Amino acid sequence: MNKPQTNSITRRRLLGSAAVLLGAAAFAPKAAFAADKIKVAGIYTVPVEQQWVSRIHKAAETAQARGDIEYTFTENVSNTDYARVMREYAESGNTLIIGEVFGAEQEAREVAADYPNVAFLMGSSFKQDAALPNFSVFDNYIQDAAYLSGIIAGAMTKSGNIGMVGGFPIPEVNRLMHAFMAGAAEMNPDIKFQVSFIGSWFDPPKAKETAFAMIENGADLLYAERFGVSDAAQEKGVLAIGNVIDTQADYPDTVVASAIWHFEPTLDAAIAAVQAGNFTADDYGKYSFMAEGGSSLAPLGTFEGKVPEAAMKLVMEKEAAIKDGSFSVTINDEEPKSS
Repeated sequence: MNKPQTNSITRRRLLGSAAVLLGAAAFAPKAAFAADKIKVAGIYTVPVEQQWVSRIHKAAETAQARGDIEYTFTENVSNTDYARVMREYAESGNTLIIGEVFGAEQEAREVAADYPNVAFLMGSSFKQDAALPNFSVFDNYIQDAAYLSGIIAGAMTKSGNIGMVGGFPIPEVNRLMHAFMAGAAEMNPDIKFQVSFIGSWFDPPKAKETAFAMIENGADLLYAERFGVSDAAQEKGVLAIGNVIDTQADYPDTVVASAIWHFEPTLDAAIAAVQAGNFTADDYGKYSFMAEGGSSLAPLGTFEGKVPEAAMKLVMEKEAAIKDGSFSVTINDEEPKSS
């Protein structure tokens, strides 16, 4: 069986010790999959340490430890090489393939069409297509938690000037920035935002330099959508709000709060669908909503008790309303602009 070639420096593959699932196809009758482990492959265009991908990787490792899947992955796959790696994983007996195809949308869907008995669950800026029943999409719809973190940011900035550094102005980034900005405006409608995109998913030095420029331009709090921003905040003695992962322990005097993405509900739903034989084209983005357990506000850690009481009261009220469905955070996928 062919498997993706792995460069010892830039690519790693985690191989489970369980026996290979033989014979059954992804869409066999439910009874055939009752207690079987399924083979899952992850394909990532960045290192698994990167915020967004790390959450997918963590969820897959959790499912493997639980005994539900046998997991392997390849990281640092270029967009031009993505389709080839997809094909090789499909050929090597994987039942479910997960990853992110933001830069290879058309090619990825063409590959999926050639392997109708393999389930594909891919991060995408586009929606599912009923004509391609084995290709489902997801995205990190963690606007709920981003909104709550914005409330805290609005209460903590003294200058009323917040810097926001993102990777690319695509929907999955834009919606989080808009939600954060809306939360901050709850505390201070006159806050000014500096918004910039670095054109990369993983370039900490560039993100850091962009953040330095914002600090020089008056920002005393930064929205760290990318790695490198919190480093700049720490060096300059300003505050930061994290995104997707919790870095408070790494920046105890800098990161006040973080909006956390939990990919487990998304992946677990896909695994269950494959095992039941009813995986079909769907939008799994809903599993990232706070009400589904797909996002949360990280513990404040060293900033516990340091955020103004009025802000924390509003956070608790809004969080309860989000969870009971009486309040919905607006999803705005348009590119945010500086004030």
